[in-house]
Amino acid sequence: QVQLVESGGGLVQPGDSLRLSCGASGRTFSTYAMGWFRQAPGKEREFVAQLTWSTGMTYYADSVKGRFTISKDNAKNTVYLQMNSLKPEDTAVYYCAAALGSRAFDYWGQGTQVTVSS
Repeated sequence: QVQLVESGGGLVQPGDSLRLSCGASGRTFSTYAMGWFRQAPGKEREFVAQLTWSTGMTYYADSVKGRFTISKDNAKNTVYLQMNSLKPEDTAVYYCAAALGSRAFDYWGQGTQVTVSS
């Protein structure tokens, strides 16, 4: 089992930056990848970014490429999502997820709200 706790959400204006954090505990030694997903009101949950834990390779949704950066701190078992040049369409609940041996995102945090509005 892996437990995930997100933090860092809030209300910002268009063009602002925000950094989300996701702390992991439990069976973190078997982590294959960490990811960020988001769900806007009335829409399905969508992929945002992913980081392969052992190699550090990253993948991004086209909608955030060049604006968002996923990174990790091994010592703290924490993954971050740096979000720059935020747009109103980035408004959503952001979820952190972990994939272990199955390589499927089976573990999820509770989510943190990000609202981009003037």
